[in-house]
Amino acid sequence: RGGVPERAAVAGAYRAVADLLAAAGGDTYDERRQDVTQSLNTSYDLVLARRTRDHGRNPTLVRLLAQLNAVIPVVEAAPAAHQRGRPLPEAIPAVVRALADAVEQGRTDLPCPELPRPATPTERAVDDALRHAATVVREADPDPYNVDDRLGRPAALRIRIRRTARGALLSEASWRYGLRLALCIGIAQALVSLVVVDRSYWIALTVTFVLKPDFGSVFSRAVARGLGTAAGLVVAAAVLAEVPRGWWDVPVMMVLAALIPAFTAKGYAFQTAAITPVILLLSDLLNRQGIGLIRPRLVDSLIGCAIALIVGYLLWPESWHTRIGDRLAESVDAAARYVELAFGRDGDQVERVRSRRRLYRDLSAVRSEFQRALTEPPPTGTRAAAWWPLVVAVERIADATTAARVR
Repeated sequence: RGGVPERAAVAGAYRAVADLLAAAGGDTYDERRQDVTQSLNTSYDLVLARRTRDHGRNPTLVRLLAQLNAVIPVVEAAPAAHQRGRPLPEAIPAVVRALADAVEQGRTDLPCPELPRPATPTERAVDDALRHAATVVREADPDPYNVDDRLGRPAALRIRIRRTARGALLSEASWRYGLRLALCIGIAQALVSLVVVDRSYWIALTVTFVLKPDFGSVFSRAVARGLGTAAGLVVAAAVLAEVPRGWWDVPVMMVLAALIPAFTAKGYAFQTAAITPVILLLSDLLNRQGIGLIRPRLVDSLIGCAIALIVGYLLWPESWHTRIGDRLAESVDAAARYVELAFGRDGDQVERVRSRRRLYRDLSAVRSEFQRALTEPPPTGTRAAAWWPLVVAVERIADATTAARVR
C-alpha cells in the first residue's frame, strides 16, 4: 500500500477544492474554505514527511507534491470567484473532481478539460488555474528538480529531533502538565491505597483520559465524562439485567459498538456514553458480576473526574487562563505581513504563497484554540466569545487580499 495514504490525501484536497468552488457565491463558502485548509494541512504533512525520509527522489512523491502545489492557484482564485456573488458554472467543480479521481487512481490519460469560455478577470484566473492543474495531473514524470517544495518543507531530521527534545525537556508548559498529571495520579493511587475501592484502576484511567492535553478543556471533559458515564451506565444496567448471557451478547455488542463512531462525532459526553456499556459487557464476560459492575464504575469514574477537576484544573490558574489573546494577536500580525507581500512591488511569488498557507494554517489552529476556550467557564469562555468575531474578520481579510491579488 505504499503511497496510497498520500494519494488519498491529495485527492481529498482536490475534492475539498471542488466543493469550495461549488460553494462560491453561497452561504456555505466559509465552511468549505475551512475544510480546504484542513485538507491541505493534512496532505502537505503526509507528503513532505514521507519525502524527507526518501530524500526527495521518490518519483511518486515528487508527482504528488507537484499535483498538490498545482491546486494552490485554484484555491487562490476561489475567493475572487466567491466575491462575484453568483455561482460558478457546474462544469468547473466537475473538472476538479475528475482530477481528484485521476490523482487517487494514479492515472495520467485524461483529456483536456472542457471549460466555459472566461469573460472576466476572475473567470480567467479560475480557467488558467484549472488548466495548469490539469496539465500537472496529466504529467507522468515531473522533473524532481523543478518541484518547488518550499511551501512547507519540514526541517532536517536532526533539527526536528533537537526541537522535540528541547520542547519536551525545557518547555515550562510540558513540565507543568507532567507535574499536574503526576500529582493527580499520585493522589488517585494514594486514595485507593487507603480506601477499599472496587476496580481502583478505573480511577487512574479516568484521570488520564480527562487530563489528556489534546482533548480540549479539562473542565468540560471532566463534566462531560461524568455525565456520559452516568448515561452509559443506565444503558448497561438495562442490558445486563434483561439480556441473557450467551450468544445474545453478540448482536447486542454489534449494535452498541456501531453506536460508538456515530456518537463520537457528537461530543465527548456522547462518546463516553456509547463506550461505557461496551466496556461493561466485555468486563462481564470475564467476571460474571452483572449488575454488580454498575456501582463501582460510577463511583470510580466520579472520583477520577473530581480529582482531575480539583487537583488538575482548579489549582492551576494557567490551565484555565488560555493564551487566546496572544495567539490571535500573532495571527493579526501574520495577516498584516501577508497584505504587505500581496501588494508589494518586489514581492517574491513563492514567499507570498508560503505566507498565505502559513496564515491559513495558523488561523486553523487559532480557530481550534478558540473552540476549546469557548467550552471553559467564565471569564475565559466569555472572553473567547467576545473575540470570536475578530477571528472571522481576519479570515475574511485574508480572503479579500487573495481575491484582490488575483484580480
